[in-house]
Amino acid sequence: MKNDIKSMLLAEIEEYFTSINEPKYRAKQVFSWLHKNAVSTFDEMTNLSVNLREKLSNDFYITTPKLVTKQISNKDGTIKYLLNVDNVIKPNKENTIETVLMKYKHGNSVCISTQIGCRMGCIFCASCIGGFVRNLTASEMLDQIIFVEKDTNERVSNIVLMGIGEPLDNLDNVLRFIEIICFPDGMNKSARNITISTCGIVENIDKLSSFGVQLTLALSLHAPDDKTRTMLMPGNKSTKINDLLDSIDRYFEKTKRRITYEYIMIDGINDSISQAKQLSKILMNRKSHLNLIQFNKIPESDFQPSKPDSIKNFTDELDKAGINYTIRRNLGSDIDASCGQLRRRNINTTELEYGVMGIN
Repeated sequence: MKNDIKSMLLAEIEEYFTSINEPKYRAKQVFSWLHKNAVSTFDEMTNLSVNLREKLSNDFYITTPKLVTKQISNKDGTIKYLLNVDNVIKPNKENTIETVLMKYKHGNSVCISTQIGCRMGCIFCASCIGGFVRNLTASEMLDQIIFVEKDTNERVSNIVLMGIGEPLDNLDNVLRFIEIICFPDGMNKSARNITISTCGIVENIDKLSSFGVQLTLALSLHAPDDKTRTMLMPGNKSTKINDLLDSIDRYFEKTKRRITYEYIMIDGINDSISQAKQLSKILMNRKSHLNLIQFNKIPESDFQPSKPDSIKNFTDELDKAGINYTIRRNLGSDIDASCGQLRRRNINTTELEYGVMGIN
């Protein structure tokens, strides 16, 4: 059975070459071909002998996603990709993920998926509709960055694990992805420019804090009380807000990295003045930044975005408490902006759609 070479650490590739009586420096050559040059076949590794390339081809495979659909926003240049990550010869609609390129003055950010589907059950999120299919491998996460950089011929400076799936539900593969993408002989991205967004899995937040990398952690809070949060996010039933905040505090103590709190504004659900006061109490003595996010409506939900007056009243309370917050700019509003929405729509069509859509 062939192994996934792009998911292997340099040390693991070195062990392989030692086992076949090849010099260890070959491993660095292969690693560079995979992660600096982003080759998709072993035949492209021209500084290796033909025999060695054949040996590698017999023992390993190189993952390469296939573009299903590409949406380009005419408003702000945001690009949303739907990629098929396996069974390319006969694509399966279940095996698609979303990757989004967002352009800012400070550089390009890419939001990647970490799972196919999601088991967290958040009722405002299209990613959870249809349930969980499988975890993505480290290579399939790397491929999303590689694909965007190749497609746009532009460098990605910031990476956000906030697409389809819960990153901390796939922690081992996520940590492997981070180690590989930050490796100097590979893509050499900065850990400080990587953000992991999580619904909150306490034991895995503690594991992440012990990983020893200067990541940014973003907690999807979305409500200041257990009753509302459990209604929106069923996973909160087993992990109460206070326990979750304790784990976040431990993460900050170990890493000294400021925590980002994500809060989707949903009309009549979590946008009252009293909830703003509760949220202010939670954040007041924590080194944090609050991102207020306008809810992107999805067909399967009756939820509506908060009204402008409600947002104004909410932020007035935050201002009184001196809370550091941003109302996130709504990028990609003219395309399937909500996470999981493009994948969901494609699954509901009779045939897989291949091509590019410029959305007016």
